[in-house]
Amino acid sequence: MDRKLTSTILSLVAVLVFFLAIWQIGAAINPNLQLDQTALLRFVFVGIGLLIVLVIYILTKKSQIWEVGTRQVVYMAIGAALYAIFSYLFNGTVFVVPSVSQVALRPAIAIPMFFGFAFGPTVGFFTGAVGNMFGDALTGFGLSPQWSVGNGLVGMIAGMSMLFSDKKKGIDVVLIISAVVAALATLVWVLNPTVENQMYFGDGAKQITTFAALSGLIGLAIALVVRFVFGKNIDIAAAVTWAMLGNFLGIGFAAISDIWINGYNPTVAIVGEFLPSAGPNLIFAAILVPILVAAYAALQKQTGR
Repeated sequence: MDRKLTSTILSLVAVLVFFLAIWQIGAAINPNLQLDQTALLRFVFVGIGLLIVLVIYILTKKSQIWEVGTRQVVYMAIGAALYAIFSYLFNGTVFVVPSVSQVALRPAIAIPMFFGFAFGPTVGFFTGAVGNMFGDALTGFGLSPQWSVGNGLVGMIAGMSMLFSDKKKGIDVVLIISAVVAALATLVWVLNPTVENQMYFGDGAKQITTFAALSGLIGLAIALVVRFVFGKNIDIAAAVTWAMLGNFLGIGFAAISDIWINGYNPTVAIVGEFLPSAGPNLIFAAILVPILVAAYAALQKQTGR
C-alpha cells in the first residue's frame, strides 16, 4: 500500500473516529446530542460520503494534491478548530446575527473552502467534516453526521482545483456545472413555491421566501463578478469557483440524504433544505474566500514561502 493511499485512509478513519467520539461524549454531557432511531442510517450516509472521497482519490491518485504529511495534519487540526469555533459563534445564540428572509447566515463556511483550496482536498474534507460536527456539539442543538460529511465534501471539492494544470479551463468547466445546478434547483422552487424552509428555526417552519429561493442564483452572480473582476488573479478566481462547486455538491449530498433519513420528498429536500443552505453559503464564499486567499498570498510573500 503506497504512502498516499495509507494517509488518505487514515484521514478518513480519523474523521469517523472523531464523529463517534463527539457523538458519544457529547450525548453523555448534553441529552440533545443523542441521536434518535435514525442514528444507523445517518452513519450509513457518513460511510457513503467517506467512500465517495476514497473513490475520488483512486481516480486522481497520480496527483500530488493528496499528499498528507506533518504540515497537513497541523492544518487539519487548525482548520477544524477554527471552523468549530466560528460555527458556534455565529449560530445565532452567541453573536445574534439577524438573518435575511429566513436565510441562515453561516460565514464560517469560508473556512473549509479556503483550507481545501490552500492545503489540499484531504485537509479541506477534515476541516469541514470534523469542524462542523464539533461545532454542532458546541451549539448543543443536535448532531447531523451526514450534514457534517456534506460540509467535508465542500472543503474537499474546493481543493480539487489543483488537479487542473490549466486553471482557467478548470474554472470554465466548474462555472458551467455550478450554473446548471443553481438553475435546476431554482426551477424546482419556481414549480413548488409554497414549500416550507426546513432550515429556519425561528417561530417554526415557514414558506420559503423569494430571497431564500433565489440565493443560489444571487451567489452564482456574485461569484461570476469575482471571477471576472479578479480575472488576472487566477488563484482568487479558482478558489471562488471551486468553492462554489464544493458548496453545491456537498450541501446537495447532505440535503438528498434527508430524503431517506427524515422522509422528505425530493422537492422538500431541494427547496426546503438545499436552497436556503447552499445559497447563503455561496454568497459568503464569493465575498470571504477571496479575502482569505489574498491574505494568505500576502503572508506567503512576506515570509518568502
